[in-house]
Amino acid sequence: MSLRNKIVAGALVLCSGTLTAFLGTWEGNGQNVVYADKLAGGLPTVCMGITRHTSPVPVIVGDYWSDARCAEVESLVVRKGQLQLADCLSNEAIGQNTFDALSSHGHNVGTANTCASRAVGLINAGRIAEGCKALAWASDGRTPVWSYVTNAQGKKVFVPGLHNRRRAEAELCAK
Repeated sequence: MSLRNKIVAGALVLCSGTLTAFLGTWEGNGQNVVYADKLAGGLPTVCMGITRHTSPVPVIVGDYWSDARCAEVESLVVRKGQLQLADCLSNEAIGQNTFDALSSHGHNVGTANTCASRAVGLINAGRIAEGCKALAWASDGRTPVWSYVTNAQGKKVFVPGLHNRRRAEAELCAK
């Protein structure tokens, strides 16, 4: 059964309660005013990480989004990302927690980047535990990954909060 079929059959849930709560923890709850996300180079962001790259409607700094609009667009954005993610996952043995962790990762760094990651490669190869660990750590097991931003001077800077999220994703993935 393909992952898309598992979703259709209800074996995997889109926009699960676990994922929604996880995104609320890391993306913020109640972010109803569009702000310039400093970690994303000033990218206008609202609700739980909605940006112009994912939203079907304009995201303009200073605009107010109602809770209802946030819920509607978040659901669309998360579901679309999860369906794209399902297309790049070939290991049908993954469970909801792994799918949710990968969904969070894709929501934060872009689904295409998650699909191209070492983590997904390992998970698709049946090495789920190693793949989950690869969400936060390089192959040496000590170097953080997906935890850096490029500053105004063009230098990559480690962001502890991003690494905390990566570690939380790895933990959720392995459950």
